[in-house]
Amino acid sequence: MDRITVDLDKDWLSVADICDYMGVSAYVVTSQLRSGDLPAVKFGREWRVARQDFENWINAQRLGNDGTAK
Repeated sequence: MDRITVDLDKDWLSVADICDYMGVSAYVVTSQLRSGDLPAVKFGREWRVARQDFENWINAQRLGNDGTAK
């Protein structure tokens, strides 16, 4: 399976950037951030996700715990 590459010009992504890219609601993204599943930093009330961490997270979601494609 080919690795997904996130082609965005930013090094740090906001919740809105991720929502636009994935086509999901802010609730979905923030629930992943709050649970710690998606690595991020919080500046005041704003979450920021490193583009490389987001890319790694997406690709990890495609694999099962045994390393095979879902």
